[in-house]
Amino acid sequence: MRRIAVDAMGGENAPQAIVEAVLKAKKELPETEFILFGDEAKLKELVGSDRERVQIVPTTEVIQDEDEPVKAMRTKKDSSMVVAANWVKKGQADALLSLGNTGALLVCGIFIVGRIKGVERPGLMPTMPVQNSDDGFNIIDVGANAESKPEYLLQWAEMASYYAEKVRGVKNPRVALLNNGAEFDKGDALHKEVYQLLKDSNLNFIGNIEGHELLTGKADVVATDGFTGNAVLKSIEGSASVIIHLLKDSLMSNGLKVKLGALMAKPAFKEVASRFDTAKYGGAVLMGLKSPVVKQHGRADARGIYYAIKQVDKMLAENLIEAFKEEFSK
Repeated sequence: MRRIAVDAMGGENAPQAIVEAVLKAKKELPETEFILFGDEAKLKELVGSDRERVQIVPTTEVIQDEDEPVKAMRTKKDSSMVVAANWVKKGQADALLSLGNTGALLVCGIFIVGRIKGVERPGLMPTMPVQNSDDGFNIIDVGANAESKPEYLLQWAEMASYYAEKVRGVKNPRVALLNNGAEFDKGDALHKEVYQLLKDSNLNFIGNIEGHELLTGKADVVATDGFTGNAVLKSIEGSASVIIHLLKDSLMSNGLKVKLGALMAKPAFKEVASRFDTAKYGGAVLMGLKSPVVKQHGRADARGIYYAIKQVDKMLAENLIEAFKEEFSK
């Protein structure tokens, strides 16, 4: 039986949306148990009588978004996130899912759950949508490390490539390096060295990729330093939000003909929205830890949390972490 520890108090829609997602996923995952950490009274009320394979662990504190991560981990020892991480560390749960403070989850993952022996630095990896496919692509690191070394990016690319193959079902994933040009000699000293490491590796390395190519589906895995990756991720999210709002405003404020045209084009709009629906890709994985740790967006609704739960379960079913341990301990 697989056991997923869920920080039930993290995120804007907690704990209602989290419990709703757990109860839905439970029906589809008969070999999985869910351990909910948080306010006992609230969780019991939301779960109701359907307690089969659902355990509630009472906690008295919550790490807020404004809390300083390291301080929060040290001082809020009875918070839902810290207690859940400790259950994973002790082997009482197999994986951790949270919608809470990203920095605090990174700290809990690194210092409580712990790194895999041989992994230099964990990297944060989401799955992002692409233009002409539902497969998406993985980008790593998007903010777990402010500074990076060439060896870090090589390991991140190796882990992300394995994840893309085993969890997303991509055969021989194409790996690219995010850079400021397509030529092999582009970029600073870090990126030139990473390029050579990736070229000499056993990965299916296809060379550099520029920012404007990320959403075209050119690569299945994109390696980048944490500073650049975080900036790129937020730029993509912000641009998508602005474009959607501009389109809606334009369609609704330009007369009856435009509104009728929008109504006729509604199926096409739905297809585009479905293609760039990030919820179905689950959360961002903190790659390189001894157990799966996944961060879902703090604004996620029950649907997004449900997909993150299925993502975690797939990682456990594929014994992904054991494969990493074997590979990086060599």
